[in-house]
Amino acid sequence: MSQTAHTQTNTAVNKAQSAVEVSGNEFLAFTLGKEEYGIDILKVQEIRGYEPVTRIANAPDFIKGVVNLRGIIVPIVDMRIKFNLGEPTYDQFTVVIILNIAGRVMGMVVDSVSDVTTLSAGQIKAAPEMGTTFDTDYLIGLGTLEERMLILVDIDKLMSSAEMGLIEKAAA
Repeated sequence: MSQTAHTQTNTAVNKAQSAVEVSGNEFLAFTLGKEEYGIDILKVQEIRGYEPVTRIANAPDFIKGVVNLRGIIVPIVDMRIKFNLGEPTYDQFTVVIILNIAGRVMGMVVDSVSDVTTLSAGQIKAAPEMGTTFDTDYLIGLGTLEERMLILVDIDKLMSSAEMGLIEKAAA
């Protein structure tokens, strides 16, 4: 392993460990396509069934529209479209995870939600650099739990990224 690769690996491991220490170690597990993802449970406000949304003209395809959630207008992002996971279907299992990130409420459409998983720092591995459509800057790491592997998403970074355009950069 080259010095640069070794340094990058150490940086990724440190990043994963610090993310776990900062944000706790409980993750809400959800599915997109055939993959299982996890986000920090502390960012989740509630989980709702999918309801039709009001489209916004000229919004990117992955922004489905907005809903009125008890008087708050909430943008709804379909992560299946954002990650190019094929044509999304909306059925009784489709759910919207309502997030509260940097004081901004937003919804994220996923295929299903399974459970809340507790992971220790030792169960979280650094994400490999693969040049995929999913930028690894938005990953905390890969959580391993027996036969399961969760792709742990740094939802703060993802939702506050310029490409999403939903909120200004979250305060660190």
